[in-house]
Parts: sequence; C-alpha cells; structure tokens
Amino acid sequence: MDFILRYQWEIFILAEVLSLIFILLFGVTRYVANKRKLSLGFLLLFIVLLFLEAALALFVYKETGEISTFQIVITIFVIYACTFGISDFKKLDRWMRLKIGSWRGTELLTEKDKYVMQKQKDPKYIAKKYRISSIIHLLVFIIVQLIFLNYSLDNWNQVLPYLQDLSWIGTEIIGETPYANETLYGISMVWGLVFIIDFIYSWSYTIFPSKQRGE
Repeated sequence: MDFILRYQWEIFILAEVLSLIFILLFGVTRYVANKRKLSLGFLLLFIVLLFLEAALALFVYKETGEISTFQIVITIFVIYACTFGISDFKKLDRWMRLKIGSWRGTELLTEKDKYVMQKQKDPKYIAKKYRISSIIHLLVFIIVQLIFLNYSLDNWNQVLPYLQDLSWIGTEIIGETPYANETLYGISMVWGLVFIIDFIYSWSYTIFPSKQRGE
C-alpha cells in the first residue's frame, strides 16, 4: 500500500505509456499483421488500464482522504478517454488504415470511412462539431466546479458572495477564495483559462468558418 502511495505518479505515467504502446500494437497487429483477434486483445488491455487508473485514483483518495492534483489529473484523463477520446481514437484508426493501406498497396478504408473523412472537411460540419464539444466542455467544467465547491464549503449559501464579487480570482491568498486548498484553486484557475480559450476557439469556427479544415 505504501509503495502505491509513494510511487503513484510513476505508476500512472507507466500506465499511460503502456496505453499508448497497446494502441500502436492494436494498429500494427490489425492492419499490418492482419491478426484481428490479437488486435482486440491489445484494445482490451488499453481499456483495462483505463479502469486501473480510475481505481488507482479512488484508492489514493480513500487512503489519504484528500482530493489532490493526482486524482484530478486521472479524472480528466478518464473523462477524456470516455468522451472525446473515442472520437480521436476513430480518427487515429482511420489515419492508420490510410497510411498502412497506402504502404501495403491495399484499400483498408471503407466507403463509410471515406464519407466521414470527406464530411469532416465541410466547414458547417466542423463548426457544429466544435459547438457541441464546447458545450460539453462547459457542462463538465460546471459539474467539476460544483464538486470542488461542495468539498470546500460548508453550505451552498456561501457560494453567492463569491459569484457576486469575483475580485478573488488571481489572488495568492487561499483564504480569500471559495476553495479548500491550493490544489483545487490552482487547477480551477488554469482550467478556467483553458476553458475560455477553448470556448472562443471552438466558436470561431462558427463565426469565421474555415474552408480548408479536416482530418
């Protein structure tokens, strides 16, 4: 138990490296070696590692009784893998089939794959896709903030003054913020900045639609 707590970051990084290796092996065994059953095994190992990472975060929380950067980072990774990660994996899968098929001189892409890749060059489709992703990001951000505040404050009546006066944003004094510790405050500030940039960037595709974007 002490070993896991002491080397929690090293274990997490190792799991992420192995996850990347399993994804690459999935593509190689499926499209180069043409061993579909073996490739599914590597995909299963990737999913197992994802669950183990979530279990690791839960274990560390139960042992320490505190929400730390470690649990939050793993939570973000898991949420990404279960949402945007699925779409990115499909893109990677199509890209591998395109490149490996070209290298082997065979067609590995289906008509549906070609249709999807062509559609993702359509400015209207891209704008809609980014609008949806920005709204999902907004909902996730709000939910996590509610969790942080519920953990930090005694009751929800304490939230209103902080919402009415935002002068605490950017302060270095944790006592002036609605967060329980520096970890929650720091993550909220960084994530908040990233969210604002991402939201503006996502909606720029609607305001200024691109003509040459795609996979």
